[in-house]
Amino acid sequence: MLGIVAAVLFFLAFLINAADIGTNDVFSSVNLMLLGLTALALHVAGVGGGWASRSRR
Repeated sequence: MLGIVAAVLFFLAFLINAADIGTNDVFSSVNLMLLGLTALALHVAGVGGGWASRSRR
């Protein structure tokens, strides 16, 4: 799930950068890329991977 969020954030950052859209400091392309990298790092670390089913024996 976090991998998809990272991909969306990277795409939005690309659109802002490519279209040269003037945004405020919160929604700049660099901040969106950093949020995407954070989501990608959490995805690789295994956070937000979904529910893990544990079986009792």
